Amino acid sequence: MSAKVLDSFALVAYFRGEPEGLPVKALLEKAAQADKPLLMTEVNYAEVKYIILRKDGAAAWQAAAKVLETLPIAFQPITRALADQAADYKARFTLSLADAFAAALAREKKADLVTGDAEFKPLAKEIKIQWLQ
Repeated sequence: MSAKVLDSFALVAYFRGEPEGLPVKALLEKAAQADKPLLMTEVNYAEVKYIILRKDGAAAWQAAAKVLETLPIAFQPITRALADQAADYKARFTLSLADAFAAALAREKKADLVTGDAEFKPLAKEIKIQWLQ
């Protein structure tokens, strides 16, 4: 299994039980079996937290946070090199800063970015994208 980077869209879909979350669940199960965690930046973690808090409330976030502790996801700290690449993507493409960090991590790790967010379409020539449907 090649390395995979989750953006916030993917993890929110998983937690909210949306149809796009089903392939994320399968990827998490594969990652656990292979002992090869999926990757996510700390910035994208923050985005997941605020989306769930805002849309679903504190109780939903507390439940998600407990589940999150058990999932095979390795959260990546922000380095200067990652920030530089994210800034470059943000300057050249119309996407959020958090999405720019997800794309930068996918590039740095030579990983597939797992998302259903159409904002990433212009980056398809820059990084590998695994689209959730």
